[in-house]
Amino acid sequence: MSEPTTTDTISGNLGVQTGDSYRASLDDGRELYLDGKRITDPASHPAFKPSVNELARLFDLQKDPEHAPLMTWKDPQSGLTLARAYQPTHTLDDLRTQRRNAELWLRESMGQHGRSPAFMASIALGLYDFRHQLEQSRAGFGANAEAWYRHCATNDLVLTHALGDPQIDRSADPVDDPDLALRVVEENDKGIVVRGAKQLTTLAPTAHEVLVYLSASFTQRRGEQFVVWCALPLNTPGLITLCREPFGAEPWGHAHPLAGRFDEQDAMLFFDDVLVPWNRVFLLRDAALARTGLARINAWSAYIGHIRYRERLRTLLATATMLAESIGVDGFRNVQEELGKLATYAEMTEYFIDAAEARATVTDSGLLAPGDTAASRVWSAEVAATAVAVVRNIGSAGVLMQPTENDLGNERLRPLLDRYMRGKNMPADKKSRLFRLAWDLTGDSFGQRQDLYEYVHRGDLARNRINIFRRQDQTEIRNRLEQLISGPAGSTTIAHTPEGERS
Repeated sequence: MSEPTTTDTISGNLGVQTGDSYRASLDDGRELYLDGKRITDPASHPAFKPSVNELARLFDLQKDPEHAPLMTWKDPQSGLTLARAYQPTHTLDDLRTQRRNAELWLRESMGQHGRSPAFMASIALGLYDFRHQLEQSRAGFGANAEAWYRHCATNDLVLTHALGDPQIDRSADPVDDPDLALRVVEENDKGIVVRGAKQLTTLAPTAHEVLVYLSASFTQRRGEQFVVWCALPLNTPGLITLCREPFGAEPWGHAHPLAGRFDEQDAMLFFDDVLVPWNRVFLLRDAALARTGLARINAWSAYIGHIRYRERLRTLLATATMLAESIGVDGFRNVQEELGKLATYAEMTEYFIDAAEARATVTDSGLLAPGDTAASRVWSAEVAATAVAVVRNIGSAGVLMQPTENDLGNERLRPLLDRYMRGKNMPADKKSRLFRLAWDLTGDSFGQRQDLYEYVHRGDLARNRINIFRRQDQTEIRNRLEQLISGPAGSTTIAHTPEGERS
């Protein structure tokens, strides 16, 4: 059994991070593996350095006089200047300020950062909002949630979350094979001991802490030992992080302008009998509360997620438009229709964000939480592949075959490239970079990962559709239809339903 770390701060400077403090904080002794080798400092490793530098750049914006008023706030409790993403929202103005802050973070990453610090901070805020229910479940758990939220906000931590169980045998029950799910194997005076694995933990190699909880599918547990919410530093002894293959490498000169900066890394987490201190446990052996709490703690993150997806759609639309213009097809009716489809998606996502604000409600903790966005999240997953296909279809074979910068610099090749690989009103070098960006966005390993992410990260689509169906109150309309079919056609008068009684 491993002893937990005891430190409560990441750096000596409380408040918002800088790029340099973020880089330095990752050299923390975590057990991180890539391609069979242990990585001691992800900030300096070539596989992680570009993405770390990109996050560091964003952290530095919080100190920039132009952006600081939006990206930070003064916490009255601590007196510290903290990241805006951690600010509790009490009013509609607070919520819209969070929106503008998230828009800045996600515009800077062109919608490619699914696990932006602005996104994950909102889940910590959701946990803080749910603290009263956690406290009622077990004394101390709500206080733990509040203390962890304040720890994360005070240190401006980069967070990740781990929800999914490993894909071993989804037809089996963890009660029969306990390796199928993370589980509590012991409780003692120091805390709980957990054993197992979690997938797919995006951003884990370059985050500070992981929040462990359950997806909606996995709250239906027969065994209470599988139901646990907790948080741990990623350098906790016994917590092992295994990375997937990095994207964005350039062994042959083919640039990856997006993957090189925005590859967030996805990882498996192995919990080798890890001791979770009691002050880091938020929920234990209460599946009903875990099901209720899932929507509550993700209320803000679902809202921020729509902001991120809108920015990704805007990036896809602009890329597709520039591709069409570069090869002279932007005037074709069928191409304009496809671009209009993308534009419609982007505009509808804006409506969903507005609706979340319009339907915001005050929670039992006094915060104003965005309204439910379950149906719009299903819609987003459904259209994601079509949005990518529009870009690929317009670029067609050109997305696949473009010269590299070294090709463009070759004296023998350059005259041929200028003659045969130019665009309608675009030189060969600029056109090649545009099409390589489109390939990076939609076709190569990074682009395919982003496409898959859009489909899976909102949860099981079938389950989500069923849940939306089950919660629909059809009583009023069914009663009117029953009246309509209770006698021969045309013989029944449909009763008028007073406005106040309509669902």
